[in-house]
Amino acid sequence: MCAVPSWHQQRCTEVVIIGPARSFGQPATQSIPFAETYATEDPVLQTARALAHELGLPCVSPGAGSVLSLLAAAGSAKAVVEIGTGTGVSGIWLLRGMRPDGVLTTIDVEHEHQRIARRIFLEAGYASSRTRIISGRSLDVLPRLADGAYDLIFVDADTTEFEACTAAALRLLRPGGILIVNGAHANGRISDPSARDVDTLTIRETVKAIRESEDWIPAIIPSGAGLLTAVKR
Repeated sequence: MCAVPSWHQQRCTEVVIIGPARSFGQPATQSIPFAETYATEDPVLQTARALAHELGLPCVSPGAGSVLSLLAAAGSAKAVVEIGTGTGVSGIWLLRGMRPDGVLTTIDVEHEHQRIARRIFLEAGYASSRTRIISGRSLDVLPRLADGAYDLIFVDADTTEFEACTAAALRLLRPGGILIVNGAHANGRISDPSARDVDTLTIRETVKAIRESEDWIPAIIPSGAGLLTAVKR
């Protein structure tokens, strides 16, 4: 056996791996508003958005809405659960991507908001049979839904319900079903280590739990308020 020369040993210990000097594929700042304006909304959606604004309700941005529609279409979604009806903005986007025979189950604690959404869905051309509108707390309603019966679940609820909603989604979704949680950016605080408010910490914990779970294939889509998206294995 030949001994390795001492000069060769010294050279090996001095090897340093240097990463690329610049990152690739990073979106320019101006590309974010372009992505939002790329998604267009018709008068019905504009009305639903205006009503949400009057009521002080947040709703998905046009860019985020187009992602909801895209994912519903990509998964050929027939059975969808929406947690947080609002005035129907996200519901319309979901319905537009779902199969023609699909049914949207939408849950909200505010009956008045759902009354508005019901009217909006009809004005958008969707028969009442295409929506199942349930008034109540999501944590009370979700346990009554069938296991493995849904293709997509969209969570647009209070952050305090994120953990329970994502746990319920794992039970409710079929294998290959899609979970989408709105608000993954935590209003821009998600990557700020000094942000220690309850909402930000809760969102961080949810993002981390989904990423580390073997049950999900996750990604964060940076549209609107940020969409934590995961496919059930």
